[in-house]
Amino acid sequence: MSIANPLSNKLVTCVILDLDGTLLNTDGIVGNVLKVLLGNYGKEWDGREANKIVGKTPFEASAAVIEDYGLTCSTAEFFSQISPLFADQWCNIKALPGANRLIKHLKSHAVPMALASNSSRENIEAKISFHDGWKDSFAVIIGGDEVRTGKPSPDIFIEAARRLGIEPSNCLVIEDSLPGVTAGKTAEMEVIAVPSIPKQSHLFTAADVVINSLLDLQLENWGLPPFEDWVEGTLPTDPWYIGGPVIKGFGRGSKVLGVPTANLSTEGYSELLADHPTGVYFGWAGLSGRGIFKMVMSIGWNPYFKNKEKAIEPWLLHDFDEDFYGEELRLVIVGYIRAEANFPTLESLIAKIHEDRRVAERALDLPLYSSYKNDSYLRIS
Repeated sequence: MSIANPLSNKLVTCVILDLDGTLLNTDGIVGNVLKVLLGNYGKEWDGREANKIVGKTPFEASAAVIEDYGLTCSTAEFFSQISPLFADQWCNIKALPGANRLIKHLKSHAVPMALASNSSRENIEAKISFHDGWKDSFAVIIGGDEVRTGKPSPDIFIEAARRLGIEPSNCLVIEDSLPGVTAGKTAEMEVIAVPSIPKQSHLFTAADVVINSLLDLQLENWGLPPFEDWVEGTLPTDPWYIGGPVIKGFGRGSKVLGVPTANLSTEGYSELLADHPTGVYFGWAGLSGRGIFKMVMSIGWNPYFKNKEKAIEPWLLHDFDEDFYGEELRLVIVGYIRAEANFPTLESLIAKIHEDRRVAERALDLPLYSSYKNDSYLRIS
């Protein structure tokens, strides 16, 4: 996903953040709760209606579910049933990648922040109580029950700016939903969209910029302090681990792309992959009987395989003379390079892959990353 619109010339002095889907990964919790509740009505939640409830107030979302599934209960009855189920899950909601990094960065540079969500103020406070330092980081916290009309009305953002004492035109909004983007632009604010539903970026034309994840924020484009944690074109991450037999990719892709591509099964890794945005990562690969190699890896929605889940496609930075289908491959991922992107031609894709290769090879020689080559996980007996 790439920048959609020209950079802003406006002076931004504060940031207003949405909560659910922007800072917190609530999608899985929503799905789990709806599966249980709809099951009580003899219905099955399959996620197809997720785009109809993202960004809406909880009451509006309840009404949308009732309509879509033809339930006989009233919206008030459904809302009263689902609210305690959600409340029991607040403690399980994880911060989205880059959320803690963003909040700490803005706070350390004394950039005023507001939290503006269609959820009730009580629910907002309950959710963020499980995330250390969040509540104290926001100068303003405002819920959908504190304004006349929730998003896509601009009321909540205008009120947030008023409480901050900052003109709306000097506010930068970060949102994951279409109602949120509409609200921010109607309030005459700058808006960054970080869509929470995959493959929806083309719908966010009203946003000033559309990015893949919070990891891809470039705050300096709005005159805000830039992140200082990038190293040689890479963003260090906590190491994470994936392994299994190579299932497809090497023989077909390598000759064209010029790198030994592989594919690993996502079985058993769905939850782990949900915690990481699509994009290009790098690290170390241990291949059974062959050794340990530098590696670049993409996580994405491979259109050729029509996968319903993210695909894992590592590229081993070494020349191989033969296929390694079925062999055990273990990966230690240590950093992030860039967001997933679409390329107009095969030639432009190949050029970018080789650029990623150069970035990864250079970075993996740094002590910050090279020490992970000795991780015991990579050594396959």
